[in-house]
Amino acid sequence: MNKSKRFWDRTASKYDQIEMKDKQTSIDILQRTKTHLRISDVVLDFGCGTGRITNELAAYMKEIRAIDISSKMIAIAEEKAKACNFTNITYARSTLFDERLKNGFFDVILVFHVLHVLEDEHLAMQRMNELLKPGGLLISATPCVGEKGFLKHLLSVVGRVGLVPEIKPFQIRNLVATFVKGNFSIVETECLKKSSQEYFIAARKI
Repeated sequence: MNKSKRFWDRTASKYDQIEMKDKQTSIDILQRTKTHLRISDVVLDFGCGTGRITNELAAYMKEIRAIDISSKMIAIAEEKAKACNFTNITYARSTLFDERLKNGFFDVILVFHVLHVLEDEHLAMQRMNELLKPGGLLISATPCVGEKGFLKHLLSVVGRVGLVPEIKPFQIRNLVATFVKGNFSIVETECLKKSSQEYFIAARKI
């Protein structure tokens, strides 16, 4: 956790610039996510980063609680929300297993660009299932680098030497299986970007 936090703290100041290099994928994530949201929804954004997507979606829901392990990411996100006068967003440096997050409380959980860098994605999936209301929705975007042989090898090497967090080499079938094992039913699956094999998945709590 501390090693991962340090990496994301170092990355925070330039994170938006990195993400904006792939602006179209972000647009696609936003457009697809909006189709699954209701104005009455209470939402958890797990791994919110600098709040770029969180802030864009705020108007489409009742309330959103956004968490990240990086205090520097959260600080940037809070400044953005303040500048836009959002009143329905709460940012916090926290983890998915924070006891202040109550079981069965959320209508939707967003988890964008997070699942592939978790130490235990199955444990996280179980926790997210617990946090959702019956029939609640889990919406994610995840690169499946296991579909790209060279990219899988490269990221494995840089992950081992600590240049980036270790990345799970998901293939899409493994990723879908992770959702199913976590007691979710797949609602939508779409490849957002062929070059990185990034997949959008919406799944409902069973």
